Amino acid sequence: MKNGYSENQARNIIALGTKIKGDLDSDGDFRIEGSLVGTVRAKGKIVIGETGNVEGEIYCQNADISGTVKAKLEAGELTTLRATSKFSGDISTKKISIEPGALFSGSCHMAALATKTENRPNFTTERGKEKSKGQPA
Repeated sequence: MKNGYSENQARNIIALGTKIKGDLDSDGDFRIEGSLVGTVRAKGKIVIGETGNVEGEIYCQNADISGTVKAKLEAGELTTLRATSKFSGDISTKKISIEPGALFSGSCHMAALATKTENRPNFTTERGKEKSKGQPA
């Protein structure tokens, strides 16, 4: 344990006015207020503040975006696009939250839910005829 944080709780900051070109890896969290061109990997949460600008790839457990991002993003749990965010690229995440005002251009792939919802029809095609499971043929 260093400075009150264990190694996996380390918090890293790229401050406003800082520009980085390259790849970053962390066992902890990252906050980006400056500019990063490259790949960032964090086992924890990545926060991109309103002044933050990322271009490249992002891999993390959770992403909280308020700034500008042009990237491929893979988040293991939750991705949040705040009202001030401008995201362009592809997102792969388990859950996503997009606030009104956020700009999103790209694609989003979410992991399928483990349980089915009974009220939602499940359509399949059988011999060229479409039918709903659970409904009379």
